[in-house]
Amino acid sequence: MNDDFRPPVRSARRGRFWLITAAALLTFAATASLGRWQLSRAAQKEALQAEIDAQKRLPAIDAQAFLALDKATSAMHRPVRLRGLWLAPHTVYLDNRQMHGVPGFYVLTPFAIEGSEQTVLVQRGWVQRNFTDRTQLAPVETPAGLVEVTGRIAAPPSHLLDLGKAGPEPATQTAAGSSPIRQNLDLEAFRAETGLPLRTDVSLQQTGPASEGLQRDWPAPALGVEKHYGYAFQWFGLAALVVFLYVWFQFIAPYRRARRLRHS
Repeated sequence: MNDDFRPPVRSARRGRFWLITAAALLTFAATASLGRWQLSRAAQKEALQAEIDAQKRLPAIDAQAFLALDKATSAMHRPVRLRGLWLAPHTVYLDNRQMHGVPGFYVLTPFAIEGSEQTVLVQRGWVQRNFTDRTQLAPVETPAGLVEVTGRIAAPPSHLLDLGKAGPEPATQTAAGSSPIRQNLDLEAFRAETGLPLRTDVSLQQTGPASEGLQRDWPAPALGVEKHYGYAFQWFGLAALVVFLYVWFQFIAPYRRARRLRHS
């Protein structure tokens, strides 16, 4: 009687074996593929970082070359040296910015480029906030007359999440006479507000040692290379776990169970 049931049992076990094998192969292929994809993303980010570093090492361009850039984004992170005038009355303090983990403000001032009608927004540096009265701003020196500014071509100031607002700050909210402290700054709106011939595709990030009451230890762009390596490690670890479990439950565990039965 038992012999009549052995072939169906063996057939069921064989079917289950191949079903589990197919599932393990698919899972292994998927996790290994995701791990390789994360490694490729890390390689892309490292190539981007190398490109940024190469741009920073290039010689500084002058005002003529800067003004001739149709798309300054193509020269992002490149050093630039300009002469012109600070437009101090339009200085803006971007709130909730940190440097070395300390909260404070990024100080932004429009800069009128000598010999042109163009103005560019300069991220001049960082100043610590007053923890007793956030509206009390630390003194920042803004030289009058013609000055030379050295910096790097940068994207417009980054936007932080502004709870309670569905979109960018309207120009009416930042009208003249209002507080210079702002959460975010939209350059198109700021250009309309001030009436300045402001370049809105890029800004400058002033470089150099601390001066004028400002620090300039700008954080490096967060490309997240380490994150991709971490995800790749997790995916490859999961692939290795699939292989281990498959070998254990498909071969080692049945072998040990059969061996115990033979000796019992």
